[in-house]
Amino acid sequence: MFDHTTALALIASLLLLVALGVHIAIALGMTSALGIYLVTGDLQVVANMLGSTAYESLRDYVFAVIPLFMLMGEFIGKSGAVTDVYRGINRGLKRLPGRLGIATVLGNAIFSFVTGVSIASAATFSRVAYPEMRRFGYNKGFALGAVAGSSCLGMLIPPSVLMIVWGILTEQSIGQIFLAGVLPGLLLTFLFVGYIFITALLRPAMVGGGIDRQAKDDDTDNLPLSTILTSFFGILVIVFSVLGGIWFGVFTPTEAAGAGAFIGLVLGIIKGMRYKDIIESILSVGRTSAPILLLLVAASLYSRTLAMTGVTSAIQDLFLGTGLSPLLIIVMMVIVWFLLGMVIDSISIMLLTVPIFAPIAMELGYDPIAFAIVGILAIESGLLTPPFGLLVYTVKAAIQEEDPDVSIIDIFKGSMPYWIIILLAMILILEFPQIATYLPSLMF
Repeated sequence: MFDHTTALALIASLLLLVALGVHIAIALGMTSALGIYLVTGDLQVVANMLGSTAYESLRDYVFAVIPLFMLMGEFIGKSGAVTDVYRGINRGLKRLPGRLGIATVLGNAIFSFVTGVSIASAATFSRVAYPEMRRFGYNKGFALGAVAGSSCLGMLIPPSVLMIVWGILTEQSIGQIFLAGVLPGLLLTFLFVGYIFITALLRPAMVGGGIDRQAKDDDTDNLPLSTILTSFFGILVIVFSVLGGIWFGVFTPTEAAGAGAFIGLVLGIIKGMRYKDIIESILSVGRTSAPILLLLVAASLYSRTLAMTGVTSAIQDLFLGTGLSPLLIIVMMVIVWFLLGMVIDSISIMLLTVPIFAPIAMELGYDPIAFAIVGILAIESGLLTPPFGLLVYTVKAAIQEEDPDVSIIDIFKGSMPYWIIILLAMILILEFPQIATYLPSLMF
């Protein structure tokens, strides 16, 4: 049986490799191999486990979910449907203070239903929404904060890559986790909109002194209503097909991803995508999803090693043996997620911690579905915090040519209110887990 000292040494070696810059997949593989060898003392057993885990992982049907959902989002992004919907929302909110910021949040929420990656949302709306907000005199930091902050919705509103990874790591139903993210995602959207609306009322200079409410946006007004409705209807069809199909048991998540990718392709062709655009989308998804799938193979081996070596039980005993209340133990986990979020990306954080934290939360009596949403919120918030802040750097890169004078610090400052709101949403779900568990409980 593994003692606590050896268990902690194994985790420390993994964190050391990551800190030294070793690729997370290689670090997971090396640590797993070390753990298996320490238990068995046989290199042949290590080699056999490496081979069998890789084979079983790659042939798993659920692994196709990630590239298919990413392909769906890529088709819709390249079709221009997101831009049309954003401009339609913008037109409909003309009498509302801070309408462009609110339109950015609502546009991101809608886009989140068809893409599983926050970075895609950040890059898209940096190019679509930011120029509009600057044209009407928005404060640069406030405008870019709205883009970066609302892009976090991409990982909470399904389909989400983080939700898929969490489901694979914990062997939970991906469909249930998808449905669990809907109400928290809408809650977060409402809180973001409320923040922008109140800021526009109390500090109108941040939104161009109210100019954006009264000015005529000729480009938006001249956009044909039929174009907006086609894009909006197409996205609604995808959302209801995917989530509705999962909810009513018509599709598995993998089948829903395939159906969504096909409908996204049809919408893209209707919107003018050509053969070259389709091929570029497929290649782009391949370049993005292949590293994620490699990480998941390494994570599968890591999870099996934790179970085999007794590391999970040792760390679980360590946490539970502190005598702290369940809430304080969850707070400790969240702090770990916050700290890791400052230096590494969200999927890597999930691969490192979820196989350990999820069993502890279940032992403490927390609902695994609600805990999944809390964990995703905590991990996602790290994308807004310095010094790493992947979403912030994505936004900076997207607007570099158009506005090179904007500093990273400005974007971080503009994003902080959204980080605080995410923290508030996390507290609400911990206090009222029904926010996350209600829709999954209705699943057919």
